[in-house]
Amino acid sequence: MSTTDFAAPADPTSAPAGVTVYPALQSDPASSAVTTTVVVTTTASAADAPRPAVLVLPGGGYGHYGEHEAEPVARWLAGLGMHAFVLRYPVLTPHPAPLNAARAALAWVRDGEHGLAVDASRVAVIGFSAGGHLAAHLTTDAVRDGVGPARLVLGYPVISLAHETHEGSARNLLGPDASVAERLRHSPDRLVTSAHPPTFVWHTADDGAVPLSHSLRYTAALADADVPVDLHVFAHGRHGIGLARPGVDPSPADPAVVPTDDAVEWTGLCERWFARAGWISGERLG
Repeated sequence: MSTTDFAAPADPTSAPAGVTVYPALQSDPASSAVTTTVVVTTTASAADAPRPAVLVLPGGGYGHYGEHEAEPVARWLAGLGMHAFVLRYPVLTPHPAPLNAARAALAWVRDGEHGLAVDASRVAVIGFSAGGHLAAHLTTDAVRDGVGPARLVLGYPVISLAHETHEGSARNLLGPDASVAERLRHSPDRLVTSAHPPTFVWHTADDGAVPLSHSLRYTAALADADVPVDLHVFAHGRHGIGLARPGVDPSPADPAVVPTDDAVEWTGLCERWFARAGWISGERLG
């Protein structure tokens, strides 16, 4: 099994203020060609009191990265007073490489080797689409060892790799010949335990790429395990709308499209969810 460490910042002078890029060091020579980075966005200094932190996992079908689900999300979270760490995990690389990278990144965020003051008891993970699958898989995997995140946020996540699945994500992660049994083994809805952290999930009812059933499966599993869960379903909205803010994240395939539906409310709902838990100040809410 390969492991991942994160090196000193790469050319920090080229990054915007408050943003630092850390490249990955792959200990497995077979993985040396895989580009993995963590991009840190914060409004804090090293001298500040410890703050909550969030590991951001953008989507992209395990084949690329949805850039509008990366740094824009980190800037939103940093604006709320939390450190944000965007992980560009291995893509077009089979399991367990993405999961290993996510586990290493979560530990690195919590351990504080990056030099920021992180409250190790308040580290969350947020994932979108296939990044939502990775976030849920990471959470269900890590809680077994007592090192899972303290909170989880999922936006239109891929959950089941066997039922109404996103075939591109399943094939990129497990290969074209994976059996149904193998796909089920890597479907997070089947891996939930009562140790799972409180979770916020949102989806649109008419998502044409990843059906609402994915979020329903996961939240049902959480409820069955007595895990606190907030589920928000919005009537309309295409897949992959990210922050759902007009002008922030139009679809690369159709730049003219901007979100105008009620899904724009999800960030405010999520902010209040964090505020109720004491992670952010109510004064920062929009």
